[in-house]
Amino acid sequence: MVASEDREAAGGVRATRLAGAASAYLRGAAEQPIDWHPWGPEAFELAKRLNRPVLLDIGAVWCHWCHVMDEGTYSDPEVARLLAMHFVPVKVDRDEHPEVDRRYQRQVSALTGEGGWPLTGFLTPSGDVFLGGTYFPPTDGMGRPGFRRVLKEVARIWREEPEKALGNTRAIQEVLGRVEEHAADPSRSSLEAFGTTVGEQLQQIYDPVNGGFGFSPKFPHPTAVSFLLLRAYVHDDATALARARETLLRMADGGMYDHLGGGFHRYSVDEGWHVPHFEKMGADNGALLAAYADGARRFGDARLIETVRGILGWLETTLVDPKGGFGASQDADNAPGDDGGYFTWSRAEMKAALSADELRLLTRFFGVGSDGRMPHDPERNVLFRLFPLSEAAEGLGVEGAQAQALLDRGLAKLRAVRAGRTAPFVDRALYADLNGGFLRGIALAGSVLGDPRALALARAAADRFLAEAYRPDQGVAHLLGPNGPTGFGHLEDQAMFALGLTELAGATAHPEYARTASHLLDLVHAEYAGDGGLLQDLSPRLYDGPKVGSLERPSYPLEDNPHLSANAAVAIAEIRLAGLIGADEPRRRARALLESIVPRVHGAGLFAAGTAWAAGLLDTPAARIVIEGSGPEADALHQASRGAWHPNLWVFRGTPPTPFSLPEELAAGGARGPARALVCFGDRCLAPVTDPSALAPLLRTSGRSATP
Repeated sequence: MVASEDREAAGGVRATRLAGAASAYLRGAAEQPIDWHPWGPEAFELAKRLNRPVLLDIGAVWCHWCHVMDEGTYSDPEVARLLAMHFVPVKVDRDEHPEVDRRYQRQVSALTGEGGWPLTGFLTPSGDVFLGGTYFPPTDGMGRPGFRRVLKEVARIWREEPEKALGNTRAIQEVLGRVEEHAADPSRSSLEAFGTTVGEQLQQIYDPVNGGFGFSPKFPHPTAVSFLLLRAYVHDDATALARARETLLRMADGGMYDHLGGGFHRYSVDEGWHVPHFEKMGADNGALLAAYADGARRFGDARLIETVRGILGWLETTLVDPKGGFGASQDADNAPGDDGGYFTWSRAEMKAALSADELRLLTRFFGVGSDGRMPHDPERNVLFRLFPLSEAAEGLGVEGAQAQALLDRGLAKLRAVRAGRTAPFVDRALYADLNGGFLRGIALAGSVLGDPRALALARAAADRFLAEAYRPDQGVAHLLGPNGPTGFGHLEDQAMFALGLTELAGATAHPEYARTASHLLDLVHAEYAGDGGLLQDLSPRLYDGPKVGSLERPSYPLEDNPHLSANAAVAIAEIRLAGLIGADEPRRRARALLESIVPRVHGAGLFAAGTAWAAGLLDTPAARIVIEGSGPEADALHQASRGAWHPNLWVFRGTPPTPFSLPEELAAGGARGPARALVCFGDRCLAPVTDPSALAPLLRTSGRSATP
């Protein structure tokens, strides 16, 4: 007998509850023959009334395997029938509800060792996982059990062996409890020695052949690059410096970078960066933009500068919202069954688009027919830089400027052809954490490039969020939707937006951005304080989402994933703000927070790079430069200071307004008199600099901390 509440679902009606959802991922499921529930109390109350388990599906619109499971498994009539008869199905967009994803990823991983998307969890009506996994095909195949068989067995266990299901939930909580107890040992590492520990752990997994960390699948880890740059500065470590540079260059040359449209795909399926998973994530590109901007300043490498421009170009052409702000992602696929067709090329397609000379050059330059061939279709190729242009042009009768012109013409033709293809879907949802990351990346990139247009885009995003999604007593909302802001009370939004506003304040000398960043950080410490001096991901008072399932339990985002964890982001925002406004309190709070984080991430290695970066930055006095005077000489000093690098640098053209605070010697300066650069490290100021070429070496060798 089917309960009256579920008769329509048993009949295979579509998920009408999702048809009007703000999430494109949920709206896309509205055509499936499953009566999906959105996240909320209704589903769990129904599960309790019917004594049924909850099937929790967590995915995202950019996720390739989520589409595969939606198009195959969740469109299967037998799967729909089994779900209607035995389960209450709930679908969640991980971008819309990162707090839900964070908790259930941990639970499923503790049980199975698997994680990622789609995340498939079987929950008790109270919201605890008792079984789970990731992708399941409808029937047995691909080395995985079919979902039809899984659903029948889970329903049987729930009906006939409920003690087994409840035992699994207890076991998961015990595992998570032991992990937390193990991580909380305060004797395991001091704040001062933590950078050395993480540096040694990164050394063990660095890939000396391809750059980056670990092997396939290989993800970019921009926080690790930032940590290596800092470590190279503090310790004059040539090895760390070389590894940071090699990682940036190898990623930019690989197929993970889109050589036609700019921006990075999510990760590489191979260790050589050749073949990517094709989704382009806002979080990835914001963080990578910041890392490449830092790399461009440190190394002055034209290839890194070109990559910065490419990421900015993708943001401007694909993600920017005309009213201000940036969307969340671009999908990997453009149709059911597709796998990177929009981004890849066959020889025949290239031959049809290019002249004979262009084809010969681009085929060699991009390694067509070599390691970039798609596994499912070797005729299709990912474009990656196999050789430098000079080597690719050898034997073709072209060199130098002629080879570059030939390459540029060929790239323009391929872009024109690709523009005629159906482009993958772009999720234009405006999330505060992602936009905070974009503010930071664009502020750093706009400064190094001297690009006012880029900074204008960042200011438009900041101004829109502050006008429409920010409330002084609540902070910034997670989602700025067509009906206004929703999702207050998330730590990551406050952390990343405060960090982004801080960087934008320094790049534009805009006082209100600095004041708002300071206020957000005050709010964080007042509203998100948790056990042991850590910050929890949700504010008990401000969170406005439904506290159902595992959301009753606090969660502490401490590890990079692979981007900066929310706790480390708060610490870095405090440190950067302290240098910008010359205040001691933000540094004190950062130190206290880091002293709480470090003992808990001691063994996290690569995923603690953000915390190690913050700990090193804490003991690196801020470098502040004020350019005095006017005219070409002052312009040259300003340009040189923008292109110079220091891990904690602020540059001002003339004395900035309050709340930007400078050492007394700098604050007394003015725009009158000869052009010169006044440079201070902390409160220690050096003799004025008039030679632009002296600034970069001065920043690289002065002001190092004595911390080991």
